[in-house]
Amino acid sequence: MIVGILLAALAILVWGVTFVNTKALLGSFSALEILLLRYGMAYVALWALHPHRGRFKPADDKIFIAMGLTGVAFYQLLENCAIHYTNASNVAILVALCPLATAILIRLFGGENRLKPLFFIGFAVAITGVTLVSMNGIRVLHFRPVGDLLALGAMLCWGFYSVLIAKVNETGYSAVAVIRRSFFWALVAMVPFLLFGLTETGRTVLDGSFAVTADWAVNRARFSSWLNVMNLAFLGVLASAVSFVIWNVACGIVGVVRCSIGLYLIPVVTVLFAYLFLGETLTPLSAFGAVLTLAGVVVSGWRGKAAR
Repeated sequence: MIVGILLAALAILVWGVTFVNTKALLGSFSALEILLLRYGMAYVALWALHPHRGRFKPADDKIFIAMGLTGVAFYQLLENCAIHYTNASNVAILVALCPLATAILIRLFGGENRLKPLFFIGFAVAITGVTLVSMNGIRVLHFRPVGDLLALGAMLCWGFYSVLIAKVNETGYSAVAVIRRSFFWALVAMVPFLLFGLTETGRTVLDGSFAVTADWAVNRARFSSWLNVMNLAFLGVLASAVSFVIWNVACGIVGVVRCSIGLYLIPVVTVLFAYLFLGETLTPLSAFGAVLTLAGVVVSGWRGKAAR
């Protein structure tokens, strides 16, 4: 159990830092380019880590396709689009509802035991903390329907991905082979976006978020930056290849619902690292929110009653 908790904590720590890496890369790459490079590198890294093909039942491939679509392609694209149409605070708060969505969907589709009152009490405390952390100096949250609905869509995608993790963990397949297979289908799903991004329309939509540059001089310049390469390597190898695998393993040990509770902490990690490495402001209200979030995580997961 302790090993599973530590693995989940490591994945959450890494995922919290990814927002800082992505923000640094957005000066040189579009959101779609980062996504393609990140999971392309992850797919190659997983082959290097585990060069065995793995034997899957043909009927199970639909699970891997669904995992690639929900947990990678659609989740990431919806979140990136949401940030364009609404502010980052709204996205962070709405996506932080993932543990609640996961718990409800697992209950509906996974036949889990009913959720205990402590889970919902912890959720209320944690989401209050997440709101304070995400606002970080913003006095008023503004409702922006398009962006906020896209963020909710991303949150639901991760919830369904979590249900699929629970199902695939019951098959006994290698976690590396499962994640690699799901990344393959995610990359296949991104091909239409890649082709669209190469067009003039793709360069203008969402302020260039879907643009894909094939210009040799531009690519040579941005890939010659060691900082860009290091950030891409972090996103591809650690945040995607390694973290997705250890998250699956952790969910198999601890339970999907209990692991998901830790996702409340991602905005806390993000704000802390943005403060330390990007020089962003950390307000006393945000610090208090971090404490509340941690308390909510503890309450929600107390004695594992919310876990399977």
